[in-house]
Parts: sequence; C-alpha cells; structure tokens
Amino acid sequence: MRDHKKLRAFELADALALAVYQATQVFPREEQFGLTSQMRRAAVSAASNIVEGCARHSERDYLHFLDMAYGSCRELEYQISLAYRLQYLNEDIHASLTTICVESSKVLNGLIRSLRR
Repeated sequence: MRDHKKLRAFELADALALAVYQATQVFPREEQFGLTSQMRRAAVSAASNIVEGCARHSERDYLHFLDMAYGSCRELEYQISLAYRLQYLNEDIHASLTTICVESSKVLNGLIRSLRR
C-alpha cells in the first residue's frame, strides 16, 4: 500500500480542495446546487481518487484512480474559468486557483507517465 501523504500530487490536490471550498463560499446562493457543488465535487474527487488509488494493490488500479484524479483536475480547471467569466471569482482568486489546479494536473500527469513507462 502506498502512502498518499508522501505524494506531491496529493498535497496539491488537497490544497486545491481547501481553496475551492473557501472561494465558493461567496458564490451566489442560486449556484449552491450548480457551479458551487460541481466545483467542490471535482476538487474533492481529485484528492479522493489519489487516496483511493494509493490504497489499491495493483499498479493498474492505481493508475486508473490517478487517471480519474487527473480528469477531475482538468474538469475543475474549466469550472474555475467559467466562474471567473461569470464574475463569481475576482482576478486574484482566479489566478491562485488556476495556478494550483494547473500545477496539480502537471504533477499528476508526470506521475501517470512515469508509472506507464
């Protein structure tokens, strides 16, 4: 069993989940079950899939969950952009979330590629 706490990918995904929860607190009430929920679910999914993948015994299962985490990061990247364009996020928060999200995606992609070799 792998220790997810030792992975940079998990550290970034966890930080991203916390940042998304904080940023979405100020979203309009009518978005509570819309974009707010979608962004939070994608952020939590990224970190959770890394944790679940680390708990799997086979390399194939581990990669499968890392792939899902990567997909969640990319989905969240779009949602962050959408929230900014809808003016739910200011420029600073948008930039901060995007930076963490892109870095998380890059680290996950690197991990996935190294395991596939």
